Amino acid sequence: MNASGEAAAPRPPLRHRRRRRGAVTATVVVAVVALAGCSDGGGPSPDPASTAVPSGPTETVPGSVWVADEGGDSLTVLDAATDEVVTTVTGVDSPHNVQVARDGATVYTVSADDRVIAIDPATYTVRAAAPTGAAPAHVIEAPNGKVYVTDAGDGTVSVFETSGLRPAGRIELGGMPHGLRPASGGSVIVVADTAAGVVHLIDPATDQVTGAIPVGTGPAQVAVTGDGRFAYAGTTEPAAVVKVDLVARRVVGTAPVPAAPVQLYLSPDEKTVVSADQGTRQQPGNTLSVIDTAEMTVRGAIGTGVGPHGVVIDPSGTRAWVTNTYDDTVSVVDLPGLSVVATVPVGERPNGVSFSPLPPTTAGSRIQLPLPPNTADHRTEEGPGGEHSDEHGP
Repeated sequence: MNASGEAAAPRPPLRHRRRRRGAVTATVVVAVVALAGCSDGGGPSPDPASTAVPSGPTETVPGSVWVADEGGDSLTVLDAATDEVVTTVTGVDSPHNVQVARDGATVYTVSADDRVIAIDPATYTVRAAAPTGAAPAHVIEAPNGKVYVTDAGDGTVSVFETSGLRPAGRIELGGMPHGLRPASGGSVIVVADTAAGVVHLIDPATDQVTGAIPVGTGPAQVAVTGDGRFAYAGTTEPAAVVKVDLVARRVVGTAPVPAAPVQLYLSPDEKTVVSADQGTRQQPGNTLSVIDTAEMTVRGAIGTGVGPHGVVIDPSGTRAWVTNTYDDTVSVVDLPGLSVVATVPVGERPNGVSFSPLPPTTAGSRIQLPLPPNTADHRTEEGPGGEHSDEHGP
C-alpha cells in the first residue's frame, strides 16, 4: 500500500544492468505522452552547435556546474563564469542525477549499479559509496544532515548519514519514486511518484511518510518553497506544471507547457519556477518554460537544445543551466533576458545538473574516478522483467 492508502503501482521491470537507467520511468512517461498525442513542443530545435548572442551585457556567475552524462558514464564539470568544460570525470555507471551539497564541499551522484557516491570536488576522489535500492534515480542532501536517494525500482527511499554514507533507514513509498527535494527550512521532503501520479510527503524529523497528494499523470520532479507550504510538479497528460498546496493537500494552480516537463527549479525569490520541457525522443520538446508562481502563467518559453531534461538556477537568480538530453549539450540561460547566451557540448545523454558556489578545480581534460568495489547485492543481469527499450524518460 502507498501513503494514500491505495494499492501501490506495480514495480517496473529492471533494464539490462548497463542500460536500464535512462531512466526507469520511461515506460510510464512515454506511454502517457503517446496517448496524449502531444505536438513536438514548439517547432524546429535551435542549432545545437550554435552559441546564442545575448541581447545585452550579462553578468558572469562564479561557481561550477556539475552535469550527469547518463549515456557517457561520466560527470562533466563546467566553469560557471566562462561556460567552459573544465574536466570530465569518468567511471560512474550511467549516472542519472548529480547533486552538490549545500556548502559545495561534496558532490553526490547515483550510479546504475545501485549505489550512491560522494565525491570530493576539490580532488575528484571518492569520499564514500554505499548500496541503494534498485534503480536509484535522484539524490539530495537535506537540511537535517542526511542524504536521501529515491529507488525507482523498489518503490523506496534510501536514507544515509552524510558522514561516510552510513545507512540510516529505508522509507517505503510504493509506486515509482523519482525526483525529490526538501524545503530549505527543513520542514518537509517532497517526492514525485511517476507511476502513482502523486507527490509523497516525508517528515525529515522522523523519516515517516505523512501523506500523498494526487497531482496528475507522470510527475518526475518537484520544486519546494523554503517554508514547505507549496510544491510544484510537472505532469505529462496534459503537459503542464501544477502548484500544490502542501497544507490543504490539493492542486491550486496549473500552467500548460509545450511538451512533457521533467525537472523544475524555483528562483531564489520563489516568484518564478522554470520547467525543462523534454517531451520524448519521437516528439522532443525544446523549451525552458518560465512560470510566474503567483499567477501560474507562463511568462516566456526559451528555446533550448533538443529534449531539455535537467535545470538548475544559480543563487543570484540570473543564470540557469539546462541539460539537453537528445543533443548532448547544456544551454546557458540569461533569466532576466529570457535568452540563451551559450550552448556547451558535454557528455552523452546529459540528464541531472547541479550548481556549486565553489569554483571548479582544474585537473585535466578527463579523470577516471577511483571507485571502491561495489558491495551491493546485485540482481540478475537483465533483472526480473527483462530489458527495457532504449527510449529515455525522466
